Amino acid sequence: MIGGAAALYLLVNGRIMGASGILGGLVDGTGRSTAAERVSFLVGLMALPPLLVPFHEKVGTHITSNVAVIVVAGLLVGIGTRLANGCTSGHGVCGMSRLSLRGIVATAFHLLGGGLAALIFRHVLGVI
Repeated sequence: MIGGAAALYLLVNGRIMGASGILGGLVDGTGRSTAAERVSFLVGLMALPPLLVPFHEKVGTHITSNVAVIVVAGLLVGIGTRLANGCTSGHGVCGMSRLSLRGIVATAFHLLGGGLAALIFRHVLGVI
């Protein structure tokens, strides 16, 4: 679904769909000229999953019940996204599909970092 959205966004707007960049432009004010487009994209991004719930079976997850861990994880993801100039969907779907070296390298580091973090937090620290 992300790939389809990325292709549609590129075809309709002529720009690369990076969700973190779309949100970041609203937060830091650099996207004021395209605010309506950005807000409508984000509303659609949040509205679609609940609309699809009736069409899918319930899936169990192994997420922790420790709220502090979830909050810290979200903050770390946000900081990492800003440091990497994009998120996994931006680099992985949009960058790699265009054979962007920056997207390929960023995706490799996102995956390595996520795997390493899961290993440390689960097996070393035992918090997840």
